[in-house]
Formats: sequence, structure tokens, C-alpha cells
Amino acid sequence: MTQTAGSSSPRPSSQKLMKLAVAGAALLVVAGGVAFYYASKGLKSAGSNGAITVTINDSACVPNEITVPAGRSTFTIVNKSNRALEWEILDGVMVLEERENIVPGFTQTMQAKLKAGTYEITCGLLNNPRGTLHVTPSAESEAEAARPALASFIGPLAEFQVFMAMQANSLVKATKALDDAIKAGDLEKARESYQKARAPYKQIEPMADLFADLHNAIDPVADYLEKREEDQGFTGFHRVEYGLYAKNSLDGLAPVSAKLLADVTALKDRIRGLRIPPEQIAKGAERLVGQIADTKITAGEDHYAQTDLADFGANIAGVSRMMALLKPVAVQAAPQVVADIDGRLTETTSALAALKGPDGYPAYDKVSADSRKALAQKMQGLAEAIGKLNAAVGLE
Repeated sequence: MTQTAGSSSPRPSSQKLMKLAVAGAALLVVAGGVAFYYASKGLKSAGSNGAITVTINDSACVPNEITVPAGRSTFTIVNKSNRALEWEILDGVMVLEERENIVPGFTQTMQAKLKAGTYEITCGLLNNPRGTLHVTPSAESEAEAARPALASFIGPLAEFQVFMAMQANSLVKATKALDDAIKAGDLEKARESYQKARAPYKQIEPMADLFADLHNAIDPVADYLEKREEDQGFTGFHRVEYGLYAKNSLDGLAPVSAKLLADVTALKDRIRGLRIPPEQIAKGAERLVGQIADTKITAGEDHYAQTDLADFGANIAGVSRMMALLKPVAVQAAPQVVADIDGRLTETTSALAALKGPDGYPAYDKVSADSRKALAQKMQGLAEAIGKLNAAVGLE
């Protein structure tokens, strides 16, 4: 029943509605008290998701003084004014982060990565008093400050470029000797030259992601080709290996070795102008050592010559050189990570050396399953240690 016009007293509320109203009023008082407490103390008001809630009314921010640790923080901006507004974090006259056009009654969320210091925050209208944002030092900010600048990687990258070029020169020279021996019909000389050419290639293989097209021509494995050894894509080192060790013949190898020589020469030329991002050194090393641990140790790749251990040794020699070049830059920012890599490299190198006999590495098919498993564990530990390096020095 509606109230009639001119009635002097309002319609009585039910007892139930009265109780709800009293409870609601009590909640508002408590909420108001909490908001006032946080505003007066200058503490951050964090939601359940860790966001810092900043409520902006017509004249100020609540709270108007906030303290957060350096690093990444999330702010939830609530507009309880009667105007659309923007919320900014200011470093002097420079805007560090902002959210624009927050309409009345709406909320926007913003993430900001902040260094230690004191900043201002805008609170609605331009003539409203500004709030203060204190950013205190944190473990994250201190670790980031210790990270090397990108410019500090210029020297190691230049040295690594030289290392790659030298290995490419050795690769071309040894492959030319291999091609000459095949053309001369000298099987034993060809086998000797084949082994000498593998080592420099395996030392630069961690960077194969940067020249994948040439890698797929220089070192494809028959296992991954449709027709295996009969496939047209079976070229490069393993095709030569197949002839030298499985067929025990040089028949048909002259065009294969000629193409291999052309491909490694093209690689040498490409390496001269190769742009190597600093993060690629550890990334390439981690990926290759991980592949060795996951698949290459189990199945092997040198199916005909059985020289997989020599390949692994050359791979680790290349990785060792890469880590040594990064060490002077990385050790200040990540001493524990660097020490772990050093230790894992020593363990892996020792595990390979332990498999050597008086005449060098044994044929891979003579290596026991237990020895392969132990070597794979060492390789896996090394890959995991290297995988922590980029993040530790700020490259990811």
C-alpha cells in the first residue's frame, strides 16, 4: 500500500527491515573506521589478490600515503568522485605509470614496476593535493641493481664471435681435407679427416638455432627422414659417415662431400656477420645439453662410426668455452648460479673422461646402459644449471 499525498508520517518499517538497516549501518561504521585507520597510518590497502586499493573521492586519495616494496606492484583504482579522472605515478615532472578516463563508480587495475624512492600520485582534479608513494628497497630490487648492464656483454659476445669464427675456419679446413681424401680414393685418410672435422662443428653446435637451415643440411640424422638412408635429404656428415663406416666404401661420396664443403663454407661466411643476442649463449647451451640428456645419449646419433662420446666431448668443450666467456660478467650478479654451472661442468667432463680407455673413447655400442644413464643425469643437471643463468643476470 502506497503512502497517500499529504500524509504527515512515513510508513512504518517492519522489524526485519529495521534489523537489516541497523546491521548495514554498523558495517558502514566499521568499514569507515578501517579506511580511516589505513589512511591515517599511511599503510597500503591490499586486496585478496595482493593489489593495493586506492579510492579517489572528490578531494583526495584514500589512502593518500602508500608504502610498497621495490619491484612490481598492482594498484586497483576506485573512482568515487563525481568526475572522470586519471591516476598517475609521478617522478618529478615525469609520468611513470598512469590510468586514464576512469569514470565515476568504476575501477581500473594497473601494474607498475618501481625502483626504490619517493613518488607523487595524483588524486583526481589537478588542483587536489597529491598523495605520496614510498617505494622501499627489496630483495628483488637489490638483485636487479646487481645485474650487469647489457653493455657489459659486448666484450664476451665479441670474444665468442672470434671463437665461432676460429672453429668455422677449422671446420672448413678439415672438411676440405675430407673432400680431398674422398676424391683421392683414400678410405683411411677420409675416416681420419672425418673425425677431425666433427670436433669444430660440434663445438659451435650450441648456436645451431641461429643457422638452422645450414644445420639441417650439414648434420641431419637418418632417423628423422622419411626414407632414412635412402632419403634425398640425407646429406652432410652422417651421409659421409654412412659410406665410410657402414658401406666401407667411397662410392658415391664425392658429390656428398663436395656439398658438405660448400655448406660449411657458407656457414663460415655467415658466422662473420652473425648477430648473437647475449641471451642466446646460455639458451643455446641449455637446449643442446638438454637434448643430449633426453635423447642423444639414449639412442645415439653416430650409428655407423659409433663415435658419439667424441661428439659429446666436443659439445661440452664448446659449452665450457661459452660459460667461461660469460663468467666474468655473470659472477657478480649470480655467484651461486655460476658456481653451480662450474661444478656441473666439472662433473660432466669427469664423467666423460672416465669412459675413456687407453685408446680413447670406446665405440658407443660398447657403453653400458648404466653408464649412459649416469652420463645423462650429469648432462641433465648441467642443462638445468645453465637454464637459470639468463634470469639471474637479467636477460629474461
